[in-house]
Amino acid sequence: MSDDLNPISPDEAIQMYLSDRVDLRQRSRRAHEYRLKQLKKWLHEEGIDDLTELTGRDLARYRRYRIEDCEVAPSTLRGNSFTYKAFLEFCESIEAAPEGIASKVRIPSLNEDELVRTHDLQPDRVDDVLDYLAKFEYASRDHVTLALFFHIGCRLGGLRAIDVGDFHPDENFVEFNHRPPATPLKNGTSGERWVALTDEIVELIEDYRRVNRHDVTDDQGRRPLISTRQGRFSESAIRELIYRLTTPCWIGGCPHDREIETCEATETGRRSLCPSSRSPHDVRSAAIIRMKREGLPAEVIERRVNATQEVIEQHYDERPREEKLRDRMEQRREHIEVL
Repeated sequence: MSDDLNPISPDEAIQMYLSDRVDLRQRSRRAHEYRLKQLKKWLHEEGIDDLTELTGRDLARYRRYRIEDCEVAPSTLRGNSFTYKAFLEFCESIEAAPEGIASKVRIPSLNEDELVRTHDLQPDRVDDVLDYLAKFEYASRDHVTLALFFHIGCRLGGLRAIDVGDFHPDENFVEFNHRPPATPLKNGTSGERWVALTDEIVELIEDYRRVNRHDVTDDQGRRPLISTRQGRFSESAIRELIYRLTTPCWIGGCPHDREIETCEATETGRRSLCPSSRSPHDVRSAAIIRMKREGLPAEVIERRVNATQEVIEQHYDERPREEKLRDRMEQRREHIEVL
């Protein structure tokens, strides 16, 4: 520790930093808080309770921890690093960290392949957003909407169609019913099904109903599960919500070198302008990919998400092309023995 530095805990320094950042919008401030809590937790586990003792080697070890243990995406690591650098620059300015420590934060660059991957909505990216919502906006409409999309893998129209009476918390399932013209299902009555829910999702929906759901009816006199003050959530509003939640700056920083405070893609109605924001269909895709990775049988996924096995294999099978073609050939081989 330098002679002109006084000991300071990470928690105290973070609180001072957040109080100083009056320029941040509320959501940006919460994102900074979320990232710095991750850093604080690691520092505590490593026994680093005084930021004046922080070294470049510590920062290198934390970077390696985020990459190898947390398996964060390159775009997330890049966005987080900007926050860590800003925080340590502030600490230097108040003599709470060694001079020059902020310059030792390495900001990773993204190659072309990594930029392409940030445009794909992978399951772990949805999990990151859900973790953030669970911490800062638990049981909000945003939280329950994204959680249901990702847990069930349903379509936008299906989620919007759910009424309060379709939700059965005592038996842990939800119904999808075809009710034209207001809330039709894409595949009509063949899309009708009962879908099982986990205890965690049921508890989330129940908490949302008790606290945050607007107790209203729609134009048909029905009680939508996901509601607004005016009635049923519109398709355009749901689409805008998902675009907003999937912009990387929501929790991880911008991988496109934009100034978040002035970026046009942060404006309501323009979220889709972000190169990395994704649609409700992409959340459905991420959900199906997750189910396949976890080994759910194809017929279970087919019935849960209301899609044929052919479509699921064509669009959501991540295996190399040669492996998929060989597997399908072997499946067909079983049926040619009689020839």
